[in-house]
Amino acid sequence: MALTNEQLDRYARHLILKGFGMEAQKKLLASSVLIIGAGGLGSPAAMYLAAAGVGHIGLADGDVVDVSNLQRQIIHTTADVGKPKVLSAKETIEALNPDVKVTVYEDFLGTNNILDVVKQYDFVVEATDSHAAKFLVNDACVLAGVPCCIAGVLRFEGQITTVVPGSSHCFRCAFREPPPPGLVPTCREAGILGVVPGIMGTYEALEAIKYLTGTGELLTEKMLYVDLLTNDIRTVIIPKDPECPVCGEHPSITELKDENYVQQACPDDGDEED
Repeated sequence: MALTNEQLDRYARHLILKGFGMEAQKKLLASSVLIIGAGGLGSPAAMYLAAAGVGHIGLADGDVVDVSNLQRQIIHTTADVGKPKVLSAKETIEALNPDVKVTVYEDFLGTNNILDVVKQYDFVVEATDSHAAKFLVNDACVLAGVPCCIAGVLRFEGQITTVVPGSSHCFRCAFREPPPPGLVPTCREAGILGVVPGIMGTYEALEAIKYLTGTGELLTEKMLYVDLLTNDIRTVIIPKDPECPVCGEHPSITELKDENYVQQACPDDGDEED
C-alpha cells in the first residue's frame, strides 16, 4: 500500500516517529476497531483512532445524545441533541478524516448479536458504563479470539486493562462476575468529572494503536488504576487464572447466555456510557 501525498502530509508526525514510522501507519490504515459505546470513553477513543488513521471503525450504541452528555462526550455537539449517538459520532469522524470507513450499529449489543459483530474486527474498545456489559464484551472477545481493552471510570478515578485471548488474562481472571445491581454506583448516580473519561478513553485508543501496530508494551496481565484528583497511579498484576470460567483450562462459559450477566447488559437509562 502506497500512501497518497495527502496521507503523507496528514500522518507526517507518525511517519517521522522513531519506532513507529511508515510500516506502523500502513498497519493502522489496514486495521479495524469496534468501539462499543459512543459516550464519554468512546468519544475520545473514536476521535483519536480516526485521527491516527485506523481504516475501519465500528460504532455500537443504541442511545441518543442528551444535553447532559455534553459535559464529557466530546464527539457530540449541542446541535446533535436528540440524534442517535452513532450517527452523530459517524459525522464527526468522517469530517475529521475521510480515510476512515465508519460502520454503525444503532442498537445495544447483547448475547444474541455481539459475537457476530466482534468477529468482524481486529480489536474491540469496550466503552460502556454497565458492569454487565464489560463482562459480556470480555466473554465475547475471548470466545471470538479478538483482543480488547476494557476501561471504567467513576468520579475522579479510572481503570483500564487489555485482554489478548490465548496469551493473557481476561476480565474474569480479575473479577469473576458482575456485582449485584445497586452495589457499585454508576456515573449517573455518583458523578464524573468530564475530563476523566477523556483521559481513559484516550488510553484505550493508545492500547488499540499499540496492539494493531505491534508497538510498545500492552496492559496485559495487569490493571492500571489512576486517581486523577491525587495523581496517584498504580499498576496491579493480574495473572492468567487457570480456573477462570471463560479463559481457563476448563471453561464453564463456552457460549453467551443471558444468565451469565446478572445486570441488564446495556441499560437504556439515557446515560449509560461514560
